[in-house]
Amino acid sequence: MNSVHARVPAEANAPALVTSDRIVTWLSSNNYSYFIDSDGDIGGLWDNRLFHFLLIGDGSAFQIRGQWNRFPGMDRLTEILDFINEWNMDRIWPKGFVRVRDDGSIVVCADLTVTTNSGLTSAQLDLQLRCGLATAAALFDALEDAFPDPLHSKP
Repeated sequence: MNSVHARVPAEANAPALVTSDRIVTWLSSNNYSYFIDSDGDIGGLWDNRLFHFLLIGDGSAFQIRGQWNRFPGMDRLTEILDFINEWNMDRIWPKGFVRVRDDGSIVVCADLTVTTNSGLTSAQLDLQLRCGLATAAALFDALEDAFPDPLHSKP
């Protein structure tokens, strides 16, 4: 039997482990600037917001984690927690969360975590990276709208 359909080699679309090299290749091919920190984690800045691309455990999960570039004080904690809880109830990603630093400043983060036990195809990796960056940016933009920077307002 002769097939009339061209066959794509199985390896071209086969899932592969998510590795630091694959992430760096994706960042480079999309002309994004990035850094690798002393722990070997990959990071970069998008709209002055810090992002890290983390391989968790034995590589069974991959996470895109962003951090809002503002650090509100404790006086805004209840409002920000309410905002993040509402965000998480209305959306499936990214997960928003809040940490309080020892100095009393609030750190707001967003993350998208994907199980990668079976690997990801190049298209799946591309989708997850774009989704993680875009949805975290949407959360941070919504935070900007809800909590305008007082330094940008006119007296």
